[in-house]
Amino acid sequence: MSRASRAVAILGAGTQGRRLAFMWSNCGRPVNLIDRDEKQLQASIHEVNTFRSTFPKFKTAQEWGKVSKFPYAQLREALSNAWLVLECLPESLQLKRRIIAELEQHAPENAILASNSSSYTIGEIIAGVQLKRPERTVSMHSYWPPETCPLEIMGHDETDPDIIPSLLEESARHGFQPFHVRRESVGYLYNRVWAAIKREALLTLSEGVSTLQELDDIFKAVLKTPKGPCEQMDVVGLDVVLDIEEHYAQTRSGIPQAPRDLLKQMVAEGNLGVKSGQGFYKY
Repeated sequence: MSRASRAVAILGAGTQGRRLAFMWSNCGRPVNLIDRDEKQLQASIHEVNTFRSTFPKFKTAQEWGKVSKFPYAQLREALSNAWLVLECLPESLQLKRRIIAELEQHAPENAILASNSSSYTIGEIIAGVQLKRPERTVSMHSYWPPETCPLEIMGHDETDPDIIPSLLEESARHGFQPFHVRRESVGYLYNRVWAAIKREALLTLSEGVSTLQELDDIFKAVLKTPKGPCEQMDVVGLDVVLDIEEHYAQTRSGIPQAPRDLLKQMVAEGNLGVKSGQGFYKY
């Protein structure tokens, strides 16, 4: 079976999983979407079809690849013809470690195993995990496709160097804008810069230097961006932002405490951003 006809298997049919299913199916490639929640799977198929009518520019082949839904109980079958296996699960290190070992157990020997984690590097995830083929593992962090298509691809000390050019080529062919992170880096490329912006925004608010609205407004006025840093954090989810900030604090010295304290207070009050209807702003 040629690589072009082999599936991309995606574990996790949430916001990112369904968007990645759309992207990877736009050149006729089959996608196997896996989740424990049948309602989540059904909603994902519906949203993939919505994307196909909303973003026709991504249709680069005569036919879209078939997106098939698989319950987690059929994991072995879902991975059987996979060229690339991608996990899109919550930011729990222990969960990701357990899952990456299970994915390797059921995936073909020549499949590439990738994590979409935004805060943990693949080196951190596989540390202490007994893998037969650690050289087949990479990080592949996406943003908000199809609206925002950058994709950061990062290996680790043992990654087979031949894998990276292949992933850069295939992802570009499917409509991504790939970037190679050349050394393991917590936060990849963009998120390292974004981390400094959001942390300083939170620190500014905690010190009472500015109102929320003024802070976002001046950011948008100077940089001509559609959203300010607090608006953007609301979209990401303040619980997710907090988890990422906690991880930065664990891996780097000198991270200020006040931004995390502000986030902890908001999360404790149930203000998670857009998904809860209230974050920095009300939705």
